[in-house]
Amino acid sequence: MKLSQARFMIAIAMSCLVAVASLTTAGFNNGGGNNVGGVSIDPAGVVRSATVQENQELVNLLRNEVTAPAGDLAAATELRMVSLSGLQDAIIEVRKSGARLPAEIRYLAGLTGVDYVLVDHENNDLILAGPAEPWTLSETGSVVGTETGAAILQLEDLVVALRNVENSRAQGISCSIEPTAEGRQRLNAFLSRMKLRPGQNPAALEAGMKQAFGPQMIKLTGIPATSRYACTLVAADYQMKRLAMAIEDSPVKGLPSYLQLARNTSHAGSMNPRWWMECEYDSLTRNEEGTVWKLTGQGIKTMTEQDAIAADGSASSTQKADKLAQKWATSMTERFEQLAKEMPVFGDLQNLMDLTVASTLIVQEQLENRSGLELTVLRDQETLAPPAFDAPQTISPECSFIKGRSGWVVTASGGVSINAFQIVHDQQVDASLTNKIASARTDAWWWNK
Repeated sequence: MKLSQARFMIAIAMSCLVAVASLTTAGFNNGGGNNVGGVSIDPAGVVRSATVQENQELVNLLRNEVTAPAGDLAAATELRMVSLSGLQDAIIEVRKSGARLPAEIRYLAGLTGVDYVLVDHENNDLILAGPAEPWTLSETGSVVGTETGAAILQLEDLVVALRNVENSRAQGISCSIEPTAEGRQRLNAFLSRMKLRPGQNPAALEAGMKQAFGPQMIKLTGIPATSRYACTLVAADYQMKRLAMAIEDSPVKGLPSYLQLARNTSHAGSMNPRWWMECEYDSLTRNEEGTVWKLTGQGIKTMTEQDAIAADGSASSTQKADKLAQKWATSMTERFEQLAKEMPVFGDLQNLMDLTVASTLIVQEQLENRSGLELTVLRDQETLAPPAFDAPQTISPECSFIKGRSGWVVTASGGVSINAFQIVHDQQVDASLTNKIASARTDAWWWNK
């Protein structure tokens, strides 16, 4: 990647680095290369893994932009409060000068998750609270905490989540990566012509199989395809598939690939496993007054089921899971927290879940009306106009094939599903919750408990 190209990528990859009064004054250049969570999206929308060199050049440039936190922000805390009223005021002050948003605003004072949503009637405010720590850059250019390596919440993701609650009401927020029916047909035709000789390694056919299979298509619903939010969904889905297919080595002990688990077992060639990650928390609880909500649990579960492949290449759900595919899904769920520290894109996905549930809660419970705070700055495109990424559209042929005793299994399908409305709907009352959690309030827009 040329240096000029890398500089162009930085303007996109930093996402909310320069959100000010308008597209013109912000100096945004829509389009261009993207790099999210170690995944690259080119101007044609083709998704691939970023090279080590691309990641390193990006990190080198970002170091000059991602300034280290100072003062109390330089220390980790179990609970930090972020006032949305104060955040909006801070953004307005920056907008007046036409300057870049500082890192503490872009990274929401270092929050690594949302544990609480609070209504502060006395100060006409809404507060997001959760653990926080100083931030730094990972080796892939992700913004992570210096203490645990957890991904840091980003203002841009909050903005997109809040603005698209109504869009997601009808169709939900989702990402799916799907082979085409034509590709499956070409693959079947290829396999009918090519036969393995006794003792021949099945890998000898993989190049031809991938060419026949062709690119997989990306489908996004509920959020703009050009948003960092959307690109993060795709990147997390893509990396999950690479782990399952043994294209990417697992950085976590106890999480072998599905291919390792499935070797030397019987497979029906008309059945292929798919995996997806969906929103799942232990609970969302609130106090009796409806001023404090608490979100518990890691927020993500990996799911699987078998797809039945018809002769015309179309796929349909069987609503049944392969035992080994389920074993892999369970293993990923159990090790997700550790995986998110090693591969920050999964931590970014957790953060999207938190921010989407919090945003949906604000809308569903009419917390703006109840608190007396209108989130006009966060909702206003002219005030905060997130840069447009290249919309991810396809993935180059990148899949794995297992030759079983009964046929070939193709592992290529995946997805992400976020149904925040269900989480909010299932909330329960917890009389032990108290609004005293925000009692340490200061004049700043963020403070520690």
